[in-house]
Amino acid sequence: MRLSDFEQGWAKLGAATRLAELNRERAMILKMFPDLRRRDVSPSGKPRRRFSAAARRRMSEGMRKFWARRKAAGKA
Repeated sequence: MRLSDFEQGWAKLGAATRLAELNRERAMILKMFPDLRRRDVSPSGKPRRRFSAAARRRMSEGMRKFWARRKAAGKA
């Protein structure tokens, strides 16, 4: 079903109003439960892991060594 321009305008106004209500409700919930704001969840619903800068450097160095070994093995 196709909405007329008039109906489309009303639908857009209703959607904007509802979105504003949801934003207010979200703010109220986060004010009551601030720890919900800090949760970093992936799309799968599992908490995301965070690596420290030192851990990223160790992984980077490990991958450099891995690729160097692979490259050397390929030439032999």
